[in-house]
Amino acid sequence: MSKSECFDFCDKTYVVDDISRHGGPWDRGSADSYYQRGVNPHYYDGDTFMSDRVEEADMTKDEILEYKAGYMHNEVVLKNFKDYG
Repeated sequence: MSKSECFDFCDKTYVVDDISRHGGPWDRGSADSYYQRGVNPHYYDGDTFMSDRVEEADMTKDEILEYKAGYMHNEVVLKNFKDYG
């Protein structure tokens, strides 16, 4: 059995495999970091672009924190960014 990857952010531990649903807050934060779009908390109810988009004003504090954790995980751990060159 392989060990799950964990990421600590703002006094909370995230198990990456448990929260990386396509379109979810973590996924969207990670994608915004990858595409170097800056922080703009949001997520989709279902798959990205195939379901309703939930904006920051309609997100819970936990959802916003999850988005930011996904963003920072890419920024400081993965360091995986789109090459526009």
